[in-house]
Amino acid sequence: MSFTSHYLESARDGIEISVLVNCLLQDAIRLGASDLHIEPWEESLAVRARVNGVLTELVHLPLNLLEKISARFKVMANLVTYQAGLPQDGKIVCGPELDHVQLRVSIFPTTRGEKIVLRIFDPHDRRFDLDDLGFDPDTLQGLKRLLRRTSGLLLFTGPTGSGKTTAMYSALCHIVQRDGSAVSISTVEDPVEFNLPRVSQTQINPAQDFTYAVALRSILRQDPQVIMVGEIRDAETAAIAVQAGLTGHLVISTIHAGVSAGAFTRLINMEIEPFLLASSVLGVMGLRLVRRVCPQCAHPYEPEPSLLKVVPEDWIPRARFRRGVGCEHCAHTGYAGRMPVCELLVVNEPFREAVLKRMPTSALEEIAIQNGMRTLWQNALHAALRGETTLEEIIRILAASML
Repeated sequence: MSFTSHYLESARDGIEISVLVNCLLQDAIRLGASDLHIEPWEESLAVRARVNGVLTELVHLPLNLLEKISARFKVMANLVTYQAGLPQDGKIVCGPELDHVQLRVSIFPTTRGEKIVLRIFDPHDRRFDLDDLGFDPDTLQGLKRLLRRTSGLLLFTGPTGSGKTTAMYSALCHIVQRDGSAVSISTVEDPVEFNLPRVSQTQINPAQDFTYAVALRSILRQDPQVIMVGEIRDAETAAIAVQAGLTGHLVISTIHAGVSAGAFTRLINMEIEPFLLASSVLGVMGLRLVRRVCPQCAHPYEPEPSLLKVVPEDWIPRARFRRGVGCEHCAHTGYAGRMPVCELLVVNEPFREAVLKRMPTSALEEIAIQNGMRTLWQNALHAALRGETTLEEIIRILAASML
């Protein structure tokens, strides 16, 4: 039984909101959730946790508890308690009763009341080590080679929650471990999610016009060798990042694109000249996270014939398909934890020529494949054939990339 259910059953003398909130957080932490959603539905207050990237219902509470729960989180995050019609964001550092986790709180008004979403960070459970992220050996070595470069732009792409920030933090920690105090590293983020050793981290504040572009332009005067930019969102930030990469800085950043090759099209749409991209971009890594088959309850299985159609026929004889039947270890989901699936596009001379010709994303991707890049889909399929994940899971995560 969950902490929340047990408390609700035993709270005969009335519900104490502070205890209820702690129980909700304890349940989310016990499940290893990355986010906790508290949302007013038609007839109840739904509480859901995002576990391994999938939202799971935890409990349904009476709607009349919403205002009290919202007020409790506002007090914990030092927000304005009497303001209910505008969005509010804040941070909470929990005590030992909640394992010192850190919460990023977002409160947003809806027609039924305020929706509360908490991003959960466990500082004890985060080690930013490239070797431990689960990249395949070829990708890992290719990424480390790019991180040895002293100038240029290294980009990470993927949707929200695909592991981009973890990959960038791990890249910075790798540089620190490799070069020690001989390297100067600065970051510009929104927000700073974890404090990294020996790295100068800055959080932007758009409300005071302290944007990515303003921060990046100023940070170039700080004599950095490596610069991490949380996200390239606009043309001005893109132009400064590209220029920094051309003038003796290694710039690491993210940009939203469906596939790695799409990053070039996106930057060209931001009016960055192709010749600047061809000269500055070192590589692009596309990332996704797929759920890993639970090792405790995994067993061989035969996928549905309709799913096998996505597997090349000559690969099927050597496939070792596995899936979890569900157990206590994986909360009866069949999956335990997640693993990265990635593609690393390393820019070489043929690819630079294609960028200069403004070729479309599909043509750029084809040239990258011809020059040795394994796509997201190919790497995900190999993981499923090894039994590390399932065909159902990779299709769920990568369906958009296949179109």
